[in-house]
Amino acid sequence: MRKIAVITGTRADYGLLYWMIRGIQEDDDLELQLIVTGMHLSPEFGLTVREIEGDGFPVAERVEMLLSSDTEYAISASMAIGMAGFAKAYDRLRPDIIVILGDRFESLSAAAAAVPFRIPVAHIHGGESTEGAMDEQIRHAITKLSHVHFTSTEKYRMRVVQMGEAGNRVFNFGAPGLENIRRLRLLDKDELASDLGLPANRRLGIVTFHPATLDPHSAGKQVSELLSALIRFDSVFWVLTMPNADTGGRVIMDMFREFEAENPGFARCFSSLGRLKYLSAMRHASVMAGNSSSALIEAPSFELPAVNIGDRQAGRIRGANVIEAEPSAPSISGAIERALSTGFRLSLKGSLNPYGAGEASEKILEVLKGVPLEGLVRKSFNDISQQWSAV
Repeated sequence: MRKIAVITGTRADYGLLYWMIRGIQEDDDLELQLIVTGMHLSPEFGLTVREIEGDGFPVAERVEMLLSSDTEYAISASMAIGMAGFAKAYDRLRPDIIVILGDRFESLSAAAAAVPFRIPVAHIHGGESTEGAMDEQIRHAITKLSHVHFTSTEKYRMRVVQMGEAGNRVFNFGAPGLENIRRLRLLDKDELASDLGLPANRRLGIVTFHPATLDPHSAGKQVSELLSALIRFDSVFWVLTMPNADTGGRVIMDMFREFEAENPGFARCFSSLGRLKYLSAMRHASVMAGNSSSALIEAPSFELPAVNIGDRQAGRIRGANVIEAEPSAPSISGAIERALSTGFRLSLKGSLNPYGAGEASEKILEVLKGVPLEGLVRKSFNDISQQWSAV
């Protein structure tokens, strides 16, 4: 029986991995080893490990790694603590292959700890670009620590090959998170409003804003500009979701809570909505604003206008639903106004999501189940021809 360890550290990556995790659990030829870490284990971020257990997935190992701070030192120290925790987990579980998604520092610790154990790593969502965040460096580092790759677009697949990975180990199956949209029964607006305490007769706006971690002092100023823009749209009730455990994240959390307290009939904050409620909110929202990848990857499937603020997502492929805004109140306000216009919403009818149709998980699982493990950790750099010119 092939033992597949799956790493999950955030509410977001768990939602993207859900159907693959379910597929492993239901396959008689596979053993699921679910390793839970990061924000899942923190009460400050909603203690979302309870959601995982509520879904019926046994947790094979809990790797505590987050320090109660978001300073540069705390993040770096958390990575070191995480490596030690993952080493202990791998030593006990001895998985045949490890699955890691994305580009967070928890994932880098998990990938690096696997190297001495000679355990192959399968990486999901490699080859992407987020030039305004340190995730950019982490993502590509995980790619080079990995042995099988599942990208979300063909451009990203070619980028992974360009990084020296063998083409027959790089697969473009689209974004696995889109499967939730296809397979879940999303809540209707009255159900959502009742569950979350939202006004059912108001237009909804979703705000998800994370620190642009390569600009360490920008979070407070950018969020101040964002909130100044939101207050101008009194016909919209704003659902504010809390940021990840990144450098500068707590500044955003404090400002969101203060904004909610000062505007109780205008906005509500949530530590974690979970995948069902978050996607249901997207289904019924009139607009998204922030700098989250969900505005670029999931929102196009709902034909949902999304205002992308600043450069955190710079370099990532966009659909027709995305409107760019500078991190200033006038620019954000103008973009929201355009997003809320009937003409822009109608222009999205029939538009395609560049990240696929939500059919990735079964294909990924088929590869994980069948890929020969013998010699998989041995990698040869895949040179590609280059045209050089004098500068």
